[in-house]
Amino acid sequence: MKDYFDLLFTFMKMGCLTFGGGYAMIPVVERELINKKGWTTMDEVMDYYTIAQVTPGIIAVNVSTFVGYKRKGVPGGILTTLGFVFPGILFISIIALFLTNFSDIPAVQHAFAGIRVAVGALILDTVIKLFKGVFKDRKAIVIFILAFCLSAALNASPVLLIAAAGLAGFFLYRPKAAGASGKGENRGKGE
Repeated sequence: MKDYFDLLFTFMKMGCLTFGGGYAMIPVVERELINKKGWTTMDEVMDYYTIAQVTPGIIAVNVSTFVGYKRKGVPGGILTTLGFVFPGILFISIIALFLTNFSDIPAVQHAFAGIRVAVGALILDTVIKLFKGVFKDRKAIVIFILAFCLSAALNASPVLLIAAAGLAGFFLYRPKAAGASGKGENRGKGE
């Protein structure tokens, strides 16, 4: 039971600290889930983000669900999802109760301007971490360059880019059949 409360309160804390969407969440995930709790690794988080990109819903919520499911199955996934979204729902409800047209208040506008800058810094930090985690070989660099060029120059559909990159990854990274490479991979193993 203690583990379930730990999941719930950890994700409630993350829900309070995460502004700016899924990618701004990565530094919080790294600090809370990787460094402090040891519940996941950065490679797993990148896999969760990849899956969250192609599944319906908000990236941050999907990632929360994946981590909770990994830790404690379906109940863990439900708890982490609820824990993550509850603070946002609570904050918005309080704001709606006490402030009408709060976005027109100069102090709120100034606060959001500062928050946007901080979120930009968090996203830049995330991009740098993604680069370090993704570019492990030349194949990944080629896929990245092609996807970037198609997106930037031709305004290609993100869905098509992700599908094409998935297919490229499947064919480029799948294990070679034993004996098909001709390099004698089984030599030295007692055969």
